[in-house]
Amino acid sequence: MIKQIYIITRFLFLIFVINCDILWAQNISGIVLNEDGNLPIEYVNIGVIKRNIGTVSDINGKYKLIIGSEFDDDTLQFSSIGYYPFKIKIAELKKKTNKNIFLKKKIFSLNEVIIKPIIFKPKTLGVTTKFKNISSGFKDNFLGYECGILMKVKKTAYIKSVNINIAYCSYDTIFYRLNIYKVNGEMDFENILKEPIYIKMSKDMVNNVIKIDLHSKNIIVDGDFLVTLEHVKDLGEGYLTFCTSLTEKTYYRKTSQGDWKKAPAGISISVNADVEK
Repeated sequence: MIKQIYIITRFLFLIFVINCDILWAQNISGIVLNEDGNLPIEYVNIGVIKRNIGTVSDINGKYKLIIGSEFDDDTLQFSSIGYYPFKIKIAELKKKTNKNIFLKKKIFSLNEVIIKPIIFKPKTLGVTTKFKNISSGFKDNFLGYECGILMKVKKTAYIKSVNINIAYCSYDTIFYRLNIYKVNGEMDFENILKEPIYIKMSKDMVNNVIKIDLHSKNIIVDGDFLVTLEHVKDLGEGYLTFCTSLTEKTYYRKTSQGDWKKAPAGISISVNADVEK
């Protein structure tokens, strides 16, 4: 009899603990809109800074996160290309009845143009392997997951195109965002794009190489820069992998606003650029 009481008591205690965890982990949801509040912003990066907890808003700006009370003192950041980032304490956001977020549009000023005799030379940067027997890439449907290659240049580079060598694709249609970051410091990167660049194509168009023409974007970088692909839309079950070199390294992060890390193999992403001699 005593043993039965002990088992029942332990069972009830476990139910209590589980229910407490559910209560303490709050579901946070809302819509990300522009500052006027009349247009939703698609595919916004949303995450707890440096915590690898995050997501991406959908095409209608809607977002949903489940965050435990242990993160109440942390900061949640909303960021989107072309907008100023918005930060808020998680405890403060949880208290709000309306959890819609408003982002302010960036205004880009024209940089001063200095004309000087500079000689540029066409160059291919990054990883160019087409060997499919070694592959890595997107094998999980994690929103905000991104991976890419660090392009090493000493001076100015004008980016003309990005090339991606595909190993395998099981999706009927792919949809990813291309990101280009300047290097601010060790594992510290800042997106330099003024507008998002999306890659959308059907499986029959995903052949051995995906080439993204960037001539019209006028993207100029000074020094090293990082080029990544980001998983921003729920594609369902499947995978997309890239040809991979064992002599290079892939930079990646698991979710929006998470920590950057390096993997000991480099996915095949390269850049055609005019590089200052």
